[in-house]
Amino acid sequence: MDLLTLLEMTAGGMEDRLLLGCRQDGLTAGQLRDRSVAAAAVVARHDAEKVLYLAGNGTGFAVALFGAAAAGVPFLPLNYRLSDEQLSQILARHPGLVLAEDVVRAADLAPAGSTVLALDALLAEVAATAQPQAELKPADPESIAVLLMTSGTTAAPKSAVLRHHHLTSYVMGSVDFASAEEEDATIVSVPPYHIAAVANLLSNLYAGRRIVYLDRFTAAGWVDLVETERISNAMVVPTMLARIVRHLEQTGRTGPACLRGLSYGGAKVPPSVLEAALKLFPTTGFVNAYGLTETSSSIALLGPDDHRAAITSTDPEARARLSSVGRALPGVEIEVRAEDDRPAPPGVVGDILVRGTQVAGEYLEKGSTLADGGWFPTRDRGHLDAAGFLFVQGRADDTIIRGGENIAPAEIEDVMVHHAAVAECAVAGVPDVEWGQIIAAFVVLNDGASVTAEELRGYVRAHLRSSKTPDQIHFLPELPATPTGKILRRNLVTSALRA
Repeated sequence: MDLLTLLEMTAGGMEDRLLLGCRQDGLTAGQLRDRSVAAAAVVARHDAEKVLYLAGNGTGFAVALFGAAAAGVPFLPLNYRLSDEQLSQILARHPGLVLAEDVVRAADLAPAGSTVLALDALLAEVAATAQPQAELKPADPESIAVLLMTSGTTAAPKSAVLRHHHLTSYVMGSVDFASAEEEDATIVSVPPYHIAAVANLLSNLYAGRRIVYLDRFTAAGWVDLVETERISNAMVVPTMLARIVRHLEQTGRTGPACLRGLSYGGAKVPPSVLEAALKLFPTTGFVNAYGLTETSSSIALLGPDDHRAAITSTDPEARARLSSVGRALPGVEIEVRAEDDRPAPPGVVGDILVRGTQVAGEYLEKGSTLADGGWFPTRDRGHLDAAGFLFVQGRADDTIIRGGENIAPAEIEDVMVHHAAVAECAVAGVPDVEWGQIIAAFVVLNDGASVTAEELRGYVRAHLRSSKTPDQIHFLPELPATPTGKILRRNLVTSALRA
């Protein structure tokens, strides 16, 4: 299976259904197919080895992705928020055809051998030259469909490889073809260079659900667009969910009733935010999705029934599952391994590994990282409970080694966010001559709240042993994070060293 066959199935079965954009100016499935074929001709004309996308969300994202696939070259969406220096380094590593909103910037940064085209000009050309019911030839399922740069929160970004069969395995394992009603619509507000943007595009097209893009997220804009376009499904990252909750609370509104499903993922959600969101969206089914770039998106889900069961249960074990990421998707196996590399018993923390046909685990720079048996080491730590619910503790790289003791930041964070004054917090290890590392907590307070560092240390000490009490507490107006909600711990450590 390949992306072009997926698009051909969608166009063949739902040719006249509006699937991309707003009602007044969107594209049908048939138009997307025809314009993708026309875009492939432009790519071929420039003899490009790759198509690089340096722009925001919109219908152009879909046309560029499928146009690259139809031309038989990889598609690489780039983070336009990066500095000029970072972008120039990536462009030097990946020469090709650059489709850009800011042509002047792209031309200045692109190396010799690259061609820069204005995205608007490409879209105008393909709209004018597309032929009705254009022929889409299948791609080689083993060829590279998409390249994504890892976020590089702990090291230099790598180029994650996703082949056609990885992405289509995810789509066909997570949604049913043409399963959406014609009036259904989803809002996509994650950036185009994130795996969630790619997965949302492919899975919603396959389901036949219209995709509406919100290129620049604001909580007010998100709520208004959900109401205006009668959005039935949405996906947000934790920082977006927190801002939506705050906006609704400040304006005295509740979540739009048209929203039947709301998925969130990419990082941990503070319990107070999630519980508030469940109350503000009483008729909406919540889904927590856990996945990685290297696994073609989600590998585990905590579904609406799981959320309701957890929030209403008096059983502590069942209620605790609200902080889990749910259970493995069909066709995906998840294993937690202890220090001896054997499967860990329920409740025991270890390294999380995953395998399945959607799991790539490959990088251009280092090749496949799959271990024996096809297992991909996620480099996340966590545990499974007896019912198979997965609890993600955090990155193995984030583990603090204080005086020889391994300490998980998530354990301390989970205690601190329950303090009434704390809105968000992150914990990181700061280099120290005596201890190797000491524990630093970075705290964002609730509006109008006040608490001292010593009070917070005492709160942690009352719940955890003294060796896990933060040595330093820094109060910040906000936590540094990627646009997809991942906390930039290295930035926090740098700020602590400068303090």
